[in-house]
Amino acid sequence: MVGGWVGKPLDEPTDLPEGTVLQLVVDDEGDDLDEAERQALNAAIARAWESAKAGKGRRADAIVDELRARRK
Repeated sequence: MVGGWVGKPLDEPTDLPEGTVLQLVVDDEGDDLDEAERQALNAAIARAWESAKAGKGRRADAIVDELRARRK
């Protein structure tokens, strides 16, 4: 890690000077949800958030442990 950025060797030739540090970003071009699907997704997220705020959620580590136990 250099200056807070994770470095990755390039596998292809480049004209960049030796030691050049590149900033890598995830390029998210969005999704292919239509308007109805997006509204349904946003509504589900809002319901889940309200449920979690009301104390009805479960800890992520407990869920992961349960899923791992099912795989055994």
